[in-house]
Amino acid sequence: MTCAFGLSETAVPVRMGDQVVGFLQIGQVFRKRPSAAQFERVYQLAQRWGLTDSREELRRIYLGTRVVPSRQHDHLVRLLHIFAQHLSLISNQIFVQQQSAEPPVIVRAKEYIAAHQAEDLTLAQVAKAVNTSTFYFCKIFRRMTGLNFTDYVSRVRVEKAKNLLLNRNLRVSEIAYEVGFQSLTHFNRVFKRILGMSPTKYRMRLPSM
Repeated sequence: MTCAFGLSETAVPVRMGDQVVGFLQIGQVFRKRPSAAQFERVYQLAQRWGLTDSREELRRIYLGTRVVPSRQHDHLVRLLHIFAQHLSLISNQIFVQQQSAEPPVIVRAKEYIAAHQAEDLTLAQVAKAVNTSTFYFCKIFRRMTGLNFTDYVSRVRVEKAKNLLLNRNLRVSEIAYEVGFQSLTHFNRVFKRILGMSPTKYRMRLPSM
């Protein structure tokens, strides 16, 4: 975005799945060095807007604003994209971290889910494993984790899949079944919903081992 004074500002979205949760920004800078004629137009505009700074002071500030050439600007935007992607990826890890204030029933449930995530887990099965009713477990699990049972299990499976994707000898379909998804289509859909990209695209962005 370029303002009326010719200064450029760039924003890169940070996403959690398909939801934008913030922006990383560069600005305000010039994309090319401003001319004296450009300053005169800006000075006239500033006067109309009621700015009372001296002409020479405005000139010094305006012409002294940093100039970022196109190639350097492209590199900066690329860095912002990398940082934004990293923030998006670790957001899923935050969701599945264990909180110290969690009651024992939730701690045991998370341990059980981690140990059996490759199986066809159900809410009733996990509730029984931690010796509580399905109704109570459903209620307290949502309150303590901020996620319903299905979403939490999906995030645990996606975290496991991220690790397996490092092994390029494993096909994406093999990984899908290894972590507990019943179909490749379902795996792709859930992975993209949580991380904002497909498993294949995520693997392409991983560094070569």
